[in-house]
Amino acid sequence: MKSIKLAAVALFSIACTSAVGQSAEEAAVKKLIEPRLGERAKVVSVTRTPYSGLFEVRTNNNDILYTDKKAQYLFVGNIIDTTTYQNYTKARTDEISKIKFSDLPFDSALKMVKGNGKRVMAIFEDPNCGYCKRFRHTLQEMDNVTVYTFMYNILSEDSGVKSKNIWCSPDRAKAWDEWMLNGKAQAPAPESCLTNPNEKIFELGQKLKITGTPTIFFADGSRIPGAVDLKTVEAKLATIK
Repeated sequence: MKSIKLAAVALFSIACTSAVGQSAEEAAVKKLIEPRLGERAKVVSVTRTPYSGLFEVRTNNNDILYTDKKAQYLFVGNIIDTTTYQNYTKARTDEISKIKFSDLPFDSALKMVKGNGKRVMAIFEDPNCGYCKRFRHTLQEMDNVTVYTFMYNILSEDSGVKSKNIWCSPDRAKAWDEWMLNGKAQAPAPESCLTNPNEKIFELGQKLKITGTPTIFFADGSRIPGAVDLKTVEAKLATIK
C-alpha cells in the first residue's frame, strides 16, 4: 500500500511540474537531448522524476523516454515498481493520452444504443480492419451502452469509399453493422449525397495520434487501442462513474 501511495505521489508530482513549467535544470536537459534524438523528434517536455535522478523526456509522438542530467544516456522502456509491479511509465502514458470526451464531434459519428445506453464509449474504426470487425462482434454481447463509431479510414483508399457509401445510406448504423458483421456492402453513394465526414475524422484521428484501429475512448477520456475482449471492456466501464 505504501508503494502504491508513493507511486501516486510521484505521478502527481510529474504532472504538476509539467503544468507549471520547466525548471532551469529541466530546460537545460531539453536543450541537450533534443538534437541527439534526430531531426524528426521534437521534445514536448522534460520533467525530473523521483526515479533515481532520471528525467522524463516526452516527445511529439507521446513517447516517453528517460535520460540523465547530462543527457548522455537514453533509457527506452518501462519503469516498474519491483514491490507492487505497478508500471509507472504506462500510467504516465495513459494520463497524457487522455482526451476531453465531450469535445468529440458526435454529429459525425454513427450512433448505436443498446438497453438504457448509460455507459458510453467512442470507437475509431476502419471498414477494412479485421480487428474492428472482431470487436463489433464483442459489442453485440454488451448491453446498456451507447457506442459512437467514427469511421477512420487509414488502411486503404477503398476504406474511404466504403465509409462514404455507408454514411450516405438511409440507415447509417444499420449499414455499418451489415458490413462489419455480415460483409454486406452498401450501394455506391448517390450523387445527391454531397458531404461526408471522412476528411474531418481523418484529421481528428491524426490530431489525437491514433495510429491503429480499433481505438476505443471512454467517458473519462482514457483510451484502449486494439480489439480487446468483453471482460476487459466491462472491467474498464465499471471503473467509470
